[in-house]
Formats: sequence, structure tokens, C-alpha cells
Amino acid sequence: MTGILWNFASFIVAIAILVAIHEFGHFWVARRCGVKVEKFSIGFGKSLWSRKGKDGVEYSISMIPMGGFVKMLDSRVDDVPEHEKHLAFDHKSLWRRSAIVAAGPVFNFLFAVFAYWLVFMIGVPSVKPVIGDVVPNSIVAQAGIQDGMELKEISGIETPDWDSVNMALVSHIGDDQIILKVTSPEEIGRERIITLNTQDWNFDPEVDSAITTLGFKPYRPQVTPTLTAITKDSAAEQAGLLVGDTIVSVNGKTISSWEQFVEQVTANPDTALNVEVERNNQFVTLVLTPSSKQLKNGERIGFAGVAPTIGQWPESYLIDQKYSVFASIPKAIEKTGQIIDLTLTMVKKLFTGDVGIKNLSGPITIAKGAGTTADYGLVYFLGFLALISVNLGIINLMPLPVLDGGHLLFFAIEAVIRRPVPEKVQEMGYRIGSAAIFSLMLIAIFNDFARL
Repeated sequence: MTGILWNFASFIVAIAILVAIHEFGHFWVARRCGVKVEKFSIGFGKSLWSRKGKDGVEYSISMIPMGGFVKMLDSRVDDVPEHEKHLAFDHKSLWRRSAIVAAGPVFNFLFAVFAYWLVFMIGVPSVKPVIGDVVPNSIVAQAGIQDGMELKEISGIETPDWDSVNMALVSHIGDDQIILKVTSPEEIGRERIITLNTQDWNFDPEVDSAITTLGFKPYRPQVTPTLTAITKDSAAEQAGLLVGDTIVSVNGKTISSWEQFVEQVTANPDTALNVEVERNNQFVTLVLTPSSKQLKNGERIGFAGVAPTIGQWPESYLIDQKYSVFASIPKAIEKTGQIIDLTLTMVKKLFTGDVGIKNLSGPITIAKGAGTTADYGLVYFLGFLALISVNLGIINLMPLPVLDGGHLLFFAIEAVIRRPVPEKVQEMGYRIGSAAIFSLMLIAIFNDFARL
């Protein structure tokens, strides 16, 4: 329950910030274009708080946080006195109206740059994308990728960490090839270009990892079956396992790696196992009955409630992406550009069928992401805000009436035909756009519930 409340609170904070940034873009540019703003609201529905500013604008926070609006003086909506018509939105020039509408998404992109600027100044601790294992006969194995190689670039995009690698690989869903730039510990200072043949690459981002489906795993420090933590009231505690115990065998089968112990536990839910451990140079046999845990697909697995010993990362593999105030600016712009490119690519592939509509995410998934990143810390939450801000900006630029992109489409038509699009046509467009948006939201929410 606490986790749900934390996710909800983080979601509200994230949405409030992003909506405020978006609507402030409309508000700020409208004021500079000489348009009278009557109300600035974060959220829809009943007002929870409102105040009339000295500038004559009513500022409001409303009950439903899924959006906001800026109410401008507009003679198409209300009767406007003759002496105020020059302040009405619909009486402004085409370029001013276009600038006001485009300002919301533009401010979302600018906020993403600002968020990543803070991220790079604070510093992002991560590890280099060094390959740990390569699956025989996999796509990467056939291309000549070997253990110990470091991924430097993917199709021209620098990949300083595994997050960058994953993002770059996901953008290649449906492509016939991926071009990698790698270095090898045996060839210090030399970079190699390797082309992956991905014509037969079957990858569903909903259930699979782009990295593992290509056939390689990230390097990880050695994990040994010596216990470093026992969960309270867990099956392991009830069996008498202690911190410092080293797993020797399970049901007479020798355990030489942590993975072997995990396999034995997960395969035997609610089944008694004879576990031999080494404790203080003596061998002790205990009976462990793993608890039963159900996965999303309905499968039941065993769970013991223990943690292994994890080795130290090599110092050369650890990096801290931290830059000065000025050096962070181009890094933030570059990162934002990559996110914009990835988002546009995924939207295109959604229409071409390379990405299924089941991959759409709604508010529940966003809330989970907000809660998880907020739990990790400020840097990760800022990165999440930047990602969602870019997505919000791009979605709003889609040429669907009721979205900013739809208004800009009508303005583009107006620029061509030299007169405003007839109101009946606009009204029909708004109805079609609303239906399309509502349908997509229903699909996204259905996908969210399917993932629970």
C-alpha cells in the first residue's frame, strides 16, 4: 500500500511540474504577443485553489491533474468588447497565434535540456558497457563480438553506459542491421566497426531485453553463494540459514555458483530441500522450504529470501558522468536530441507495425516509473522528468485536432488558403481528434492493467 501511495504522489508531482512547464510556455508567449490571459490552470475540473494576480490573471489548481489550460481572450468563444479586440487571440496575426500554440511543446523540450543539464552537473554514477558473456551462435556471436569488448557507439551514437546502449538498441527494432563500434582489451587503442545482421531479430520490448535477445550479457562482478543478508520471517530464516553461510549442496547436488542455487530454489516452491552449508569451517545440513511466489504469467516459483556475496567492480569500469556548468550544456542538448530522435523513431515504427500497439503505456506505468526513479534519487527522477517531458512535447505536436499539433495544422492550412479553416470543419476535426485520443488512452490504460 505504501508503494502505491509513493508512486501516486511521485506521479502527481511529475505531472504537475510537466503540465505547469507546458502551460507556462503558452502563457508566457501569449503575454509577449499581446494576448490577454484570463486564467492559468493546472488540472481540470473543480478548483481546489485559486487566486487573482495583480496582472488580472486567475491562477488555479484544479482537482484532476491530468493536464491544464490557459484561457485567453477569444471572440470565437466569448463576446469581446470593441476596445479589447486587439487583445484577443483570434485577432492576432497567424505567426503570433502559431508561436503561442507551439510554445507549450517547445517549453517541454527546453525543460528536458534543463533537467539533463542538472543531471550532468550533479553527476550520474554508472558502469562502462563491457560485455560479460556472449551466447554461442547468437546474432552478436555470428558478427564476431567477444567477451570483454566494450561498446563505444551504436549507429553513431556514443554509449558511455548500459542505459545508452539499451536506448540505442531499442531504436533499431525492425531494422535489418545495427552498426557497432567496439574496443577490445587485446587491442588497446584500436576501435573496430562491426555490423550486426538483425533481419531475424525477434524482439518484443514488452517482455524481452534488447541486449539479451541479441545474445550478450553485461559484465557483472562475480556472485558467490556466500550469504550476506537474510530477510526477516523468510523461508531462509525459518530454515536456520545465517549470514556468512556458504551454500555447498542442495539435495546432494554440488553448488559451485549462485545461479545453480537460484535454479534449485525457484524450481521447488513449497518443497523441502536439504541444503548443506559451510559455517565456521564446519558443514551443516538444514531443511529449506522455499516460499511460493506467483509471476505475472501465472507460473509459481520458489523464493528463499537471501542475498549472495557480490564481488567488487574493477575501478576502470566505473564512471561518473559529471561535467562543469558550461560543459553540461552541450551534453544536455545532445541527450535531449537523442531522446527526441528515439521517440520519433518509435512513433514511426508504431505506425509501420514494427512496434505493437500493446507497447503503449498509460498513467499507471508512468506512475510506477515516477515512484521508482524518485526512490532512486534526484538524478534519476530528473532524468525521468526529462524523458516524459520530451514525450509530452512530441505527443502534443501530433497533427490531431484538440492537440497543439492539430491547431498548428489548421494554421498551416490557413497560410495556404489565405483564410481561417471553416469552424464547422474545425469542429468536426476536434470530434475526430477527441475520439482518437480517447481510444489511444483506453488502449494505454488497458495495457497498464495487463502489466499489473
